[in-house]
Formats: sequence, C-alpha cells, structure tokens
Amino acid sequence: MEGSTAETNTSTAIKQDKVVAKAEWIMKWEQKNICFHQQHVHRLLENYVDLLLNNRTNLRIFFPLCGKAVDMKWLADMGHSITGVDVSEIGLKDFFTEQNISYVEEQVSDIPGAKVFKSLSGNISLYCCSIYDMCRVADKFDCIWDRGALVAINPCDRERYANVLSSLMGREFRYLLVTVSYDHTKHSGPPFYVPDVEVDKLFGTFCCIKHLEKVDAFKERHQKWGLDYFYENIYLLTPKPSLN
Repeated sequence: MEGSTAETNTSTAIKQDKVVAKAEWIMKWEQKNICFHQQHVHRLLENYVDLLLNNRTNLRIFFPLCGKAVDMKWLADMGHSITGVDVSEIGLKDFFTEQNISYVEEQVSDIPGAKVFKSLSGNISLYCCSIYDMCRVADKFDCIWDRGALVAINPCDRERYANVLSSLMGREFRYLLVTVSYDHTKHSGPPFYVPDVEVDKLFGTFCCIKHLEKVDAFKERHQKWGLDYFYENIYLLTPKPSLN
C-alpha cells in the first residue's frame, strides 16, 4: 500500500463479530441518535476534493450509506451528479428538507419495496434500499466518497460490500475512503475499526491504494466509549494500470 502510515495490525488479530441489524440503523434515525452525522462538509473531503475530482467536470459521484450528508449538496453545487443510498428514509428526506431542495418520490421497479428520492433539478438521486441492491439500478460512477460507510458495514459483510463497490466503479474511478482506528479491545463498534491491511485485502486486487493522511478525530463521545484515542485515515483508491 503506497504511502501508508496507518496502523498495521493484522485483521486476524481483531475479533469483530458484532452485527448491527437494519432495524437498529433505522431506529437510530427515528431516535435521532445520529452522532455520526456532521453538520458541515467533512474536512478531509475539503482537503482532498481535488484528488477526487482530478480536474474533471460533470462527474457521477456515489455516496454509500449517505444519510443526510451535507457533502452531497456541496458537490452537487459544483455541477456534479450525486447518487446516494441508505436504509433510512428519514435521513434521505431530511437531506432534501434541510438543504431546501424540492424533490419527488418514486418507487424503484427493479428493487421490491425500494424508493428513490430525486431532486427536481435531476442532479441528486437518493435510494432507500440496501446498498447490496444498487448494482441492479445504478450505472458506473466516476467517484466514490466513503465516509462512514465501510466502517458501518458489519465486518462479516465487508467482502460483499467491496464487490458491490467494484461493480459500480467506472473506468477512471477515484475513490476516497475514510476509515477509523482506535483500541478495538475497548470498543466493538460501530464505527468498526478497519486497519490498513484490511483495506488492502478488500480492494488491493483491483485498486492502487494510497494512504493520504491520519488525523486526530477524538471527541468527548469517544472518551465515553472508554477510548483514549480515535483517528480517521483517508485513502485514495484508483484503478490498477492493468485494468485500463
């Protein structure tokens, strides 16, 4: 992994068998227990957006497990097309309401029970369904911004998640991935600890992976979890030359 300065604990040494059910995530939104939501554009996205866009315009950008991330409007206002997915209808509707964006609601014929919320301008489409169904309705994307998605996926589902994302990556994709690191013996997640060796295991066969930065993200709530430190790691993933 190029430029990696992240922790290098082997994934086999980390016991993460906790599973968070879909109903639990939906309940978090119902109870407004959404400390993972940020009120402002994520600082790492602001710092590395040029690497994500790579001097390109009118891009198709994918937000896995998007919630009501304000980052979506920020990139849409730059002229890009945004597609997000989340299991919580509350979060998706809140996004449009809080950002003062008019939208329409439609059923998704290819996914039973799924809905899509589309801005009237046509540049934002947010799907309410499982991310594992997105390959049935989505085209290829130029960019992926993954902050809070991989770290929320149950560890037992990570390989499946990586396979779905790989199926959605366009020919010249750029993928900014944010993971978290902390003392996993003191907190079982979510967010789940994802070491850099796990990132390489999941994406290294088809991506070049560059670790960009490790930043201190420790907050009071992490102290309440019994932690002494909490870091965010950001990686840039790009196609391996052999795939072009």
